[in-house]
Amino acid sequence: MSENTSPRLNELARTLGMEITEFKEGSCVVELKVGGEHLNMGGIAHGGVHATLLDTAMGGTLVSIIGENEWCATAQLDISYLNAVNEGDHLIATAEVIRRGRSIAHVEGRLETSEGNLVASAKGTWAVWDRRPTSRGG
Repeated sequence: MSENTSPRLNELARTLGMEITEFKEGSCVVELKVGGEHLNMGGIAHGGVHATLLDTAMGGTLVSIIGENEWCATAQLDISYLNAVNEGDHLIATAEVIRRGRSIAHVEGRLETSEGNLVASAKGTWAVWDRRPTSRGG
């Protein structure tokens, strides 16, 4: 995949205000500044924000190494929430493909503040197909 060809964010990620700040072979970095709209009723960032950032970075990292005609989708995502995130915090999601097989890939992700505080980690499994599934318009 070309280093300058960044994947599009889906509507959910765009609506939340996420931005892909790096996309190259083996890396997709996704960032977000936490605003009031991202908070849960307890006044800290909703866990769904963490999950969407991690899923986006992890899937994007896999996309950066698969073939141009291949397709992938999240099959399982396990997240450990480690520290609270407050309004105004700047979050950075990174990922690494641990193993890529013919039809599945294992990916790990980290979510940190811009100050380097680890707030969540994730492990996930992605299904990989040799072409876009026909059930999705391919």
